[in-house]
Amino acid sequence: MFNLVIFGPPGAGKGTQSAKIIDKYKLAHISTGDMFRMHISQNTALGQKVKQILADGLLVPDSITIDMLEEEVQNNPDATGFIFDGFPRTVAQAESLDKFLEGKGQKIDLVLQLDVTEAEIKNRIAERKKVSGRADDDEDKLIKRIDEYFTKTIHVLPFYQEQGKVVKINGIGEVESIFGMICAAIDEAK
Repeated sequence: MFNLVIFGPPGAGKGTQSAKIIDKYKLAHISTGDMFRMHISQNTALGQKVKQILADGLLVPDSITIDMLEEEVQNNPDATGFIFDGFPRTVAQAESLDKFLEGKGQKIDLVLQLDVTEAEIKNRIAERKKVSGRADDDEDKLIKRIDEYFTKTIHVLPFYQEQGKVVKINGIGEVESIFGMICAAIDEAK
């Protein structure tokens, strides 16, 4: 079992690189953003709560996020490993994830930090918004999401750095070049 976290601000390329990692390493993908969007599109009670929270540009509370994540792991009993995309976003979530995985005899093996400048993030999101129409890519919400990342989420990195699990990847450049650096980090960690 090989578990990794892909980490970076909105627009860093987590989704793009996750798809490539999944294809090559056959990991099950758990994206909190995808889980939230699925619940919202199905208009579940949880989806309605999450929709309002995201519309306000805030992070979904840990309890909701962790419950959904644990359910997703349980729904993939044959997985050879997981890639966690967009989670954990707080130290409390990282601790909860470690505890949950430990209870299953697993751990986080690697944390990939996609390093991207704020200017690059804004350009990428503006381009993505033209295609996706995602409400969370609106400029006012984007500013809140970027602020959330740099004031709160970034503090998760020292938690994993203390465990020697973080590899920083330059997230600016050609997709294939970035993917090559990611593969080298994964292969070394395996």
